Amino acid sequence: MTSELRELAELCGGACHGDVAVSGVTSDSRKAGPGILFAAVPGQHVHGAVFAETAVQQGSPAVITDHDGEALLTSHGVAVPYIVVDDVAARLGEVAAQIYGRPADSLRTFAVTGTNGKTTTAYMVDNILTSLGRTNGLIGTVEIRLAGEPVPAALTTPMPADLQELLADLVSRGGTDLVMEASSHALAQGRTDPIQFDSVGFTNLTQDHLDFHKTLDAYFEAKASLFTEKKARNAVVTVDDQWGQRLYMRAQEAVPGTVWALAVMGDLPQGAVGWKVTAILPEQGCTRVTLTSTYGEEFTFATELPGDFNVANAALALLMVAASGVPMSDLPTLVSPAVPGRMERIDVDGRTVGPRVVVDFAHNTDALIKALEALRPTTRGKLIVLTGSAGDRDKGKRAAMGAAVARLGDIVIITDDDPHSEDPGAIREAIIAGTAAFDTPVIEIADRGQAIERAITMAGLDDTILLAGRGHETIQDVGGNLVELDDRVEARRALSQRGVHETQEMN
Repeated sequence: MTSELRELAELCGGACHGDVAVSGVTSDSRKAGPGILFAAVPGQHVHGAVFAETAVQQGSPAVITDHDGEALLTSHGVAVPYIVVDDVAARLGEVAAQIYGRPADSLRTFAVTGTNGKTTTAYMVDNILTSLGRTNGLIGTVEIRLAGEPVPAALTTPMPADLQELLADLVSRGGTDLVMEASSHALAQGRTDPIQFDSVGFTNLTQDHLDFHKTLDAYFEAKASLFTEKKARNAVVTVDDQWGQRLYMRAQEAVPGTVWALAVMGDLPQGAVGWKVTAILPEQGCTRVTLTSTYGEEFTFATELPGDFNVANAALALLMVAASGVPMSDLPTLVSPAVPGRMERIDVDGRTVGPRVVVDFAHNTDALIKALEALRPTTRGKLIVLTGSAGDRDKGKRAAMGAAVARLGDIVIITDDDPHSEDPGAIREAIIAGTAAFDTPVIEIADRGQAIERAITMAGLDDTILLAGRGHETIQDVGGNLVELDDRVEARRALSQRGVHETQEMN
């Protein structure tokens, strides 16, 4: 499809200088080319208009920018038609949607937000829709997958132009549904605009990302922005914490369609409409769960993923699909997708070797607590936890993370996560400081690969090892140096080596 520049300017309230037809849009000059509108967006360190000349040389016929960008275009002698708007980032989603034919209008759309559980819940929604015969797009932390085909992912929620292009690609592949994780950064930056999702869900909110949002209230407001008439038709809000209860009361007034509260470990707020988990029954290899609505309706399902938090994730996923208009009677009764790096049991060539090793993305206090509490009941020996914390991120959570692992673990290994530009030793020191109130043995090993090897070597066969913090991630940023590091690969290597030694000793 093509759009005229003047048409786009009128749509976004911008001033148009010249006219030309465009068929795509990008804010990355490396992706510029014939027919592609270049969006010169101001960045943290440099204005995107600096790269407009490169984009035009590569064939871009036009530019959209702000007033500062217009001055840069003039000074660099960039002479192509252009649009000037007050805020490029805020308008880019609407412009991209128009250029790509408003693909979201052809899809049933789902978005989940919250601090923990977004990825697992998104995978569960995808799993449920697949069981209903739908053709899905999945966009999130681990991967972007369109109609069953993976696409490399750089951000949890892509930038507006990239997102609309992905949706157009999904529609062209015969896609029927879209499932997205909506991060707080993305919501604050309007990356999902102008999509009005058919169903949105909220997992929980705990301290995280305060390096960006500064306060918990600001963090909450970013999440809450998804639960508005502009962005959601229907909503399900988990109300097990104060933030969820606060959000539910707000969503009732703001979201035009079905708004359900979901209580998993507590009670529904007085007068709330929704569902409550009324039974959790552990069975061999799975957990059976009963949901009861405020109307007296019951629904029973099972999940093989461990932990009460995965009960909450599965219940939320089911209700999000139901809120979109699917009858509860049509929903599957087993919700157990494989989620990379989320409570992922590590085996070697499909065989159990040595102690139980679990890799999880838990990288804040609440997630660590939930992961350890989920593993404790099925651990006959010691519970060994290995963790670190990313640099250039929320520093205030590190001591609390240390206290949590020392309180709930039997042995703690503190190592590096992604230090980025920070001193790795200072990060480890801050976490270790939080362990001081407990008698739990703490081992500090900077090199994460060596730390994983030590954990697996020292563990008994009845022990459980939780490798926390990185989950599915495969690249470690150490002072700007990008190092290949996958906890799952390191664990399999150490388990295999341990297996060789144990076999030799037996012989």
